[in-house]
Amino acid sequence: MNISELFIKKPIMTTLIMVAVVTFGGMSYFNLPISDLPSVDYPVMTISVSYPGASPATMASAIAAPLENECMEINGLQKIISDNTDGNTSITLTFDLNRSVDLVAPDLQAAISRAQG
Repeated sequence: MNISELFIKKPIMTTLIMVAVVTFGGMSYFNLPISDLPSVDYPVMTISVSYPGASPATMASAIAAPLENECMEINGLQKIISDNTDGNTSITLTFDLNRSVDLVAPDLQAAISRAQG
């Protein structure tokens, strides 16, 4: 006697087993914890530069552009956002998830040093 023969000969048992499997499966599915937006901490570093009295255009061309060009060479850079205001520049760098901020810091310091020259 194989398993198929048992289910063919006893259709009521087969129906009850299928109802039980579907019921418990549905209950289990709706009790699963689901996060629509998982919390992920991207490695982010910010460069802030102050140059009192400079216009936003001067900050963008003289300070932000050289820094951005040097930062573009850092491996794992995903996104770069620059904000230039009167006398202040803020550059936010977002890196891949597999990059550690501790390992990116020396690369960023080297990029800043190259941009200063």
